[in-house]
Amino acid sequence: QVQLVESGGGLVQAGGSLRLSCAASGRLFNNFGMAWFRQAPGKDREFVGAISRGSASKYYSDPVKGRFTISRDNVKNTVQLQMTSLKPEDTAVYYCAAKLTSVSAQSMGVMPGTYSYWGQGTQVTVSS
Repeated sequence: QVQLVESGGGLVQAGGSLRLSCAASGRLFNNFGMAWFRQAPGKDREFVGAISRGSASKYYSDPVKGRFTISRDNVKNTVQLQMTSLKPEDTAVYYCAAKLTSVSAQSMGVMPGTYSYWGQGTQVTVSS
């Protein structure tokens, strides 16, 4: 069991940067692969990126590749999403998600239904 709480969202101008954080409580955080998703109004929840449990692998969706970076700290039980060169189309509620897995980030999956634990989300708004 793991509980997730996101923070760091806010309003930023296009071209700016923002850093989201996800704090995990519960046992054995380093047994979980972690991911970020986002959901814009009227749209389905969308995969952003994932990181394997030991940070050996990372995987990003095409819209964010080269602009977003995922990292994790298994001592502090946190996962971060560094977002740069933000665009108005990045506006969404961003969610942290976890699944108990040992596979690479590329194999963790991009479908929300395959993740067992979710945070409450944090709003990111990018103005043009």
